Amino acid sequence: MRALIINMASATERMGFMEAQMAALGLPWERIEAVTPETLVPPEQDPVWHRWQRPMRVTEMALCASHRVAWERVVALGAPCLVLEDDAVLAASLPGFLEAVVGLAGVEHISLEARGRKKLMGRRLHDRAPIRRLYQDRTGSAAYVVWPAGAAKLLAHARRAGAPSDALISSTYGMASWQADPALSVQLDHCEVYGVPQAIPTTSLIDVVKKPPLAARSAGERFGYRARRVMAQLRMGWRQIRFARVAERRAVRVAEVWVEVRGVEGAPRG
Repeated sequence: MRALIINMASATERMGFMEAQMAALGLPWERIEAVTPETLVPPEQDPVWHRWQRPMRVTEMALCASHRVAWERVVALGAPCLVLEDDAVLAASLPGFLEAVVGLAGVEHISLEARGRKKLMGRRLHDRAPIRRLYQDRTGSAAYVVWPAGAAKLLAHARRAGAPSDALISSTYGMASWQADPALSVQLDHCEVYGVPQAIPTTSLIDVVKKPPLAARSAGERFGYRARRVMAQLRMGWRQIRFARVAERRAVRVAEVWVEVRGVEGAPRG
């Protein structure tokens, strides 16, 4: 399975880190040039970016647009792909996992990530792979597998309303989503939380821009944002009730063995 790595041209250390992981895992890959605030299409002022639950940072818009480029690539290839942000730390067992899931029916998206929040997941594991049905996620878009059918649904959602990439993915309810259990990826900023070796230092490229204040918007805009947030919370609550018999909110455990990266600036050397 091909990996698509979202990376800014200026983030050379991160790209070196990802290249080292791909080499260690023996995975084919290609780089997706990350969208930046300067190259954002549609532009920041477009209404599509102002239909989420709060005003978005322009960096969040750019990351969502970057994932959209990856989804378009998946559709063009006509095959499932592993989509990665360039700060995704990967488990050593990932290649075997990808072999196990590539031919599964009824699967359009698999989250590989754990990021500290409980997820609404199926009580039973899939018969043929270590995955559980994912009924509600909350955060994390650094590592996932997506099939062309799932990518098409994500693109349709993105055309209607932009959102932070993880929020858009987790609210595309028409997509058959699953969760790897154990999780096979954490982001660099959560390595310490999960006891995973951190090969390089990290700083958020999203948080360099402050959240736009809701108070600066008009009364009508503030009402719209708050109404959408309330509706989203109600929908998530309803899903928890609807799937109570087959699912439960639970923390995702993580894999025990992780890729050892050497030869990258800031990474362990030996």
